[in-house]
Amino acid sequence: MKITSTSDWREEIPFETPMIVASLVPGEPTRCSVCGGDSELRPRTELWAVKHRHPNQHAGYVRFYCQPHLPVLEQPAPVETRRAVARAERTAAIRRTPSLDEKPRAMCPDCFVESSATGVCGMCGRQVA
Repeated sequence: MKITSTSDWREEIPFETPMIVASLVPGEPTRCSVCGGDSELRPRTELWAVKHRHPNQHAGYVRFYCQPHLPVLEQPAPVETRRAVARAERTAAIRRTPSLDEKPRAMCPDCFVESSATGVCGMCGRQVA
């Protein structure tokens, strides 16, 4: 299954970064998501859009906030910290790479899968040399 998303203005917003709503999607005045449906309409130049991460929706979700309700967001790590983390991840990936001297396992000629260490194909049960 391939997960695809739609093409709309929300894709251009970086996660957890407040942006003025009027610069993203112009339109009529709207409400803050925290103030609720009974609150007064505010111009889009006074509202902030924040795209939040969601565990079940890969594209996240966007909420509009007035200045008093704008959530305090974590600041991104400094560039040097991000580089050090990326370097450590690359080093760990290199260590996990199998060496070229590893002996290749026998393949089943019928199923085209690697056989187990016992030499028996796990799919069809055929003895592979």
